[in-house]
Amino acid sequence: MKHLLLLFSAWLVGTLPLLAEDQDTKRTFTLAEAILQAQKASPDAQAARHTYRSAYWNYRSFKANYLPEVSLSSDPYLNRQINRVTQPDGTEQFKAQNTLNTDLSLTISQNVWFTGGNLFLQSSVNRMDELGGRTTSYNTKPFSIGYNQSFFGYNSLKWNRRIEPVRYREAQKSYAETLELIASQTCNYFYALASAQTNLNIALSNQASADTLWRYAQGRYRIGSITENEMLQLEVNKLNEEANVMQARMDVEDAMQTLRSFLGLGDRQDIEVLPTDSIIPFEVPIDEALRLAYENSPEPENFKRRILESKSNLASAKASRGLKADLYMQFGLSQTADRFQDSYRDPLNQQYVRVSLAFPILDWGRGRGRVRVARSQMELTETQVSQAVDDFEQNVRKMVRQFNLQARQVAIAVRTEQTARRRYEVALKLYLSGKSTILDLNAATSEKDAAQRSYISSMRTYWTLYYGLRSLTQYDFRTRCPLSHELEEAELRR
Repeated sequence: MKHLLLLFSAWLVGTLPLLAEDQDTKRTFTLAEAILQAQKASPDAQAARHTYRSAYWNYRSFKANYLPEVSLSSDPYLNRQINRVTQPDGTEQFKAQNTLNTDLSLTISQNVWFTGGNLFLQSSVNRMDELGGRTTSYNTKPFSIGYNQSFFGYNSLKWNRRIEPVRYREAQKSYAETLELIASQTCNYFYALASAQTNLNIALSNQASADTLWRYAQGRYRIGSITENEMLQLEVNKLNEEANVMQARMDVEDAMQTLRSFLGLGDRQDIEVLPTDSIIPFEVPIDEALRLAYENSPEPENFKRRILESKSNLASAKASRGLKADLYMQFGLSQTADRFQDSYRDPLNQQYVRVSLAFPILDWGRGRGRVRVARSQMELTETQVSQAVDDFEQNVRKMVRQFNLQARQVAIAVRTEQTARRRYEVALKLYLSGKSTILDLNAATSEKDAAQRSYISSMRTYWTLYYGLRSLTQYDFRTRCPLSHELEEAELRR
C-alpha cells in the first residue's frame, strides 16, 4: 500500500502543468486572446491593412477621374536668339529676336464617361514683350468651351467604371477574409503549442511513473516476485521516458517560437497557452452558408472582375484594328490689344474644329490576330471562372459538413480520453497488485497518451474549421451575428 500511494503521488505531480521558469516570466494566452493579438499586431495583419489601404486610395483616385478638375497653368519663356524668320514676300532671313512671353490659363475640365470624351472651359491671358523695341501686346480669351472626343476607340472610362467598384469590393472582402484566415492560422499555431505542452506533461508524468515503477521493481526483483526480463523492461521504459522529456522540451520551444513570431511578439518572453476545455455544439445550414459565402466572400467578386477584364481586353483589341477618328472643337471669345484693359473690349468670336481620321489598309492580319487572341482569352477565362465557381461551392459545402461532424468528433475524443485515463488507473492497480503484466500496463499507458493527443488534435481541427468557415461567410453562426472588419476612415487616411 505504501508503494501504491508513492506511485500515485508521483503520477499526480507529473500530470500537473510544469513550468520551467518562474510563473511571473511567462505570458499566458487563451485562444481568443491569441487571435486578438494576431489580428492586431501580427505581420500578416499589418500587411493586410496596408493592402486594403492601398486599394482604398486607388479607388479614391479612380472616382476622382469622374469629377471636375480645376487647374491653373503657365508657360513663360524668354527668347533671345537669332532665328530664321519667313518674310512677307516668302523669303527667309536670319533675324535677332528678343521677346518675353508670359501667360496664365485657368481650366475646368470634366470627363464624360459614357462617350469617353472630355469637356472643358478655359480662360487665359497672354502677354508678349518685345524687349528690343520696348513694345507690349496682350491676347486674352475671356471664355472658351471645348470638347475632345475619340470615335470608334476604346472607352477606358466606361470600362473602369464597371471594373473598379468590383475591384474595391473584392479588396474590402479580402481584408475581412484575411483577418479570419489569420484567426484560423492562429488556431493551428496555438494548438501546435498546446499539443507540445501536452506531450511534455505526458512525458513528465510517464517519466515520474516509470522511475517509481523501476524503483519499486528493484525491490520486487530482490525478493524474486518478478523476473529479470520484466525489471529490465521497466528500466528501458524509464530511459525512454527521459529521452521523451528532452525531445518534448525542444518541441515546446520550437512551437513557442513559431507562435511568438506569428503573433508579432518581439520579446523573448515565454508563452503558455490555455486551450478551451469545452465547445458549444451547433449546426450550420449548408444553404445559408452558401448564400452568405456568395454575398461576403471575395471569390465571387474576383470571378466577376476577371470576366469584366477579359471583356475589356476584347473591346480594346477590337477598337485598335479599325477606323480611328478624333474630334477636337473649341468655341469662345478672343481679343488682342496693346493695353491689358483694352484686350477685354469687344471680344471677337473664335472657332476651332479639327477632325483626324486613320484607317489601316494593310496590317497583315495583326489587328484580327489581336482580336482572336483576346476572344480566346475571354472564353478561357469564362471556362476557368465556371470551374472556379463549382470548386468554390464544393469547398463551402465540404467545410460545412466537416464542421458539423467535428463537434461530435470532439465529444468522442473527450469520452475516449476519460475512458483511457480510467483504464490506465485500473491497469496500474492491477500491475501493482501482481494481477497483470508490464505489457498490459504499457498498452494502457500508450492508449492514455494517444487519447490526450487525439483530444487536442480534435479541438485544433474544430477551431480551425470554425474560423475557416467564418472567413468564407463573414458570419458567426454561433452568435448568429455578421462580422465587421472595416478600417476606420482615420486609419485609411494615414
